[in-house]
Amino acid sequence: MLNVPTQSFPAAGSQQRVAPAGQSGRNKVALKPGHSLMDWIRFAKSGRDHTGLRGRLIEVTEEELKKHGRRDDCWTCIRGMVYNVTPYMDYHPGGEEELMKAAGKDGTELFDQVHRWVNYESMLKECLVGRMAVKPLAVKALSQKKVISSNLNGLTPPLPPPPLMASPTSPSSMMLRPTGFAPPSEKDSRPRFDWFQTDSTVNIVVYTKRKIPRSGCATIDLQGGVLRLEALLGNMSYMLHLRLTEEVEGSVEVQTAGSVGKIQLSIPKQAKGKWASVGQPLEFHNSFLRQKDRALHYRDCVLVSKTEVNHNTSVFRLQLGCGSVMHVPVGKHVYLKTQVQDAEVVKPYTPVEQSLIPVVPVDPVVPVDPVDPASQDQTHGAGLFLMIKVYPDGLFTPQLDTLHIGDHLMVSGPEGPFSLRPLRDVTHLYLLAAGTGFTPMARLIQLSLQDLGSIKSTKLLLFNRQEKDITWRSQMDELAATDQRFQVEYVLSEPGDGWPGQKGRVEQSMLRDFLSRPEGSRVYVCVCGPSAFTELTEELVRQQGFSQEEVHTFQG
Repeated sequence: MLNVPTQSFPAAGSQQRVAPAGQSGRNKVALKPGHSLMDWIRFAKSGRDHTGLRGRLIEVTEEELKKHGRRDDCWTCIRGMVYNVTPYMDYHPGGEEELMKAAGKDGTELFDQVHRWVNYESMLKECLVGRMAVKPLAVKALSQKKVISSNLNGLTPPLPPPPLMASPTSPSSMMLRPTGFAPPSEKDSRPRFDWFQTDSTVNIVVYTKRKIPRSGCATIDLQGGVLRLEALLGNMSYMLHLRLTEEVEGSVEVQTAGSVGKIQLSIPKQAKGKWASVGQPLEFHNSFLRQKDRALHYRDCVLVSKTEVNHNTSVFRLQLGCGSVMHVPVGKHVYLKTQVQDAEVVKPYTPVEQSLIPVVPVDPVVPVDPVDPASQDQTHGAGLFLMIKVYPDGLFTPQLDTLHIGDHLMVSGPEGPFSLRPLRDVTHLYLLAAGTGFTPMARLIQLSLQDLGSIKSTKLLLFNRQEKDITWRSQMDELAATDQRFQVEYVLSEPGDGWPGQKGRVEQSMLRDFLSRPEGSRVYVCVCGPSAFTELTEELVRQQGFSQEEVHTFQG
């Protein structure tokens, strides 16, 4: 529910401003002067009573929550915690109407649909009323015994699994298996894990039971003897979370067999010898949830370089610790987190590669499965590259711009609904981007030229204000000159004298000339930019006859 501005608030063309004439959009309001995010942070910390309870925390029943559903008395529940959002109404970038959709009821699903990444606990902690009352939920008797489980907001937490012990059935192979888990049936699509050891290493294997990118779909964090692995499998998330039995070295090696859906970790032991068990299960160990129901997890990264791209944009290279490995699939984004006046502020950024030009030429004739291309994920080795535009009057990016080499940032795992599956057998890929909406397109361009043999043509239409705002222009021009499958066109809304390219803003005739559907072709269109641009462009593309299945919009 809380949008974080990227520049002067509200930013031109952002969700926070009223859209220009002829451009429809959702959740756009013009906030009153003095009602920016920074103003809210100051107001929240003013010492006023924002709950009406004089500092008391109470347990809230559903009946009590329903009583507070008015504009002047508005409570809502997010993940079991109840907040009085009445004082926040005038500060909400999405407007009063959006907040009122969750008035007097559980707003978790609505919150997740908009911005589940926002740290609402920090932003609304002065508005905390209390916790939703827990309802006991009877569970039917199992064959062994009856179990009574408690329920919070309709979500029953998974029962903690038992300790993982060595299997007595496999001493010769040294394969140690978890006890207490029934072997999955052949039709069971739930991932499972196993583990084995040598004198010097402990090895954990995840069987995802589906095809995965062979360069990885997992994020691994090993710190202080605690191992956390999360594998992204479509819109689902599988997690292992263990406190390892014995001390280990701080590094982890990951191998992925994409065609059989296997992920294998190898961790060096500090002392040689056999372990009796792999470790003690921690919260959400061996759980399989929808990704949107999984809380974001952050790890520490170090800024190792900052390379200027144009007058206000740089590529920040972040290095993960030796105990972390993160594969960011094409089209996914991560979140950066920092503190502003004791409040946590979070912003999404889509990783790019270090350069748009491939280092090693790739044979464009060799077809590669789009679900399993070798280069579709970033690993921890080279680092994480983020192209970030700095807004002088912004809340978040000026602070990033002051970072020095060696400074630290907190970075989340990959997020986002984009999938490569629709690109299977696509022959013509069209990319429509405005400003920093170019960032998800950068890796899509590389993917289409290097790994997707079916794509015969990739075309980018890039909108900017002025010529100096175009990012990676020389690289795109070079790529277009050396690979006939790639074409790029630039459009400026404020062109200088002598600009030879297209001028103006996105409109129907411009897209009619750009988009084509050759006979026998399979097309796909990706759109990214400020929300007003994205929604108008999507509407115009659909008017050209492209179906919903042929269009993907990246939402900020």
